[in-house]
Amino acid sequence: MIAQPQDYQKMTPEEYLEWEAKQEFRHEYVDGEILAMTGGSLPHNDIALNFYTALRSHVRQRGCRVNVSDAKVQDAKNSCYFYPDLVISCNPDDLKSRDFIKHPKVIIEILSPSTEKYDRGNKFKYYRQFPSLQEYVLVDSESISVEIYQRGEGKIWHYCAYTEEESITLSSIEFTSAIEVLYEGVNFETDTIEEE
Repeated sequence: MIAQPQDYQKMTPEEYLEWEAKQEFRHEYVDGEILAMTGGSLPHNDIALNFYTALRSHVRQRGCRVNVSDAKVQDAKNSCYFYPDLVISCNPDDLKSRDFIKHPKVIIEILSPSTEKYDRGNKFKYYRQFPSLQEYVLVDSESISVEIYQRGEGKIWHYCAYTEEESITLSSIEFTSAIEVLYEGVNFETDTIEEE
């Protein structure tokens, strides 16, 4: 989903959680700042559903869970709450949780022109601070392109890019898929509005 900065007053994490529970739309929370989440495009939605469908049975067989964009990820250390497009956790506490994912193993964000800079920059800066995070996946919604950052030793992150006719691999959960599966049925053409 698309995060846009809004003019909200700063809140404590407790105030945010109480306030956000009453809101019609979702909001991320980063160090007191509120970021409103708006709807994504149809390609964004199709890619998220395709990825979820490909992952669901695979992760369940490994005792993990995969959640889509309505699942909140809590970074208590930095007082942040995020709504990634998909998140995978294999942590026993997360498997029982009803409120937050606290130990994400894989986070997947589907890029759009309005979120790409944020997802690559500040959001990844915060995501890297989750000790449990092993892979961060960026999926382009405008063309067939998937980028995967895998945690290495210390602060090192390894990078690999994939495109048409290739298979992606998420090593931390032993998952491999042809990239075309993620883009099945996705239309990259821009709709034209016909005037009467």
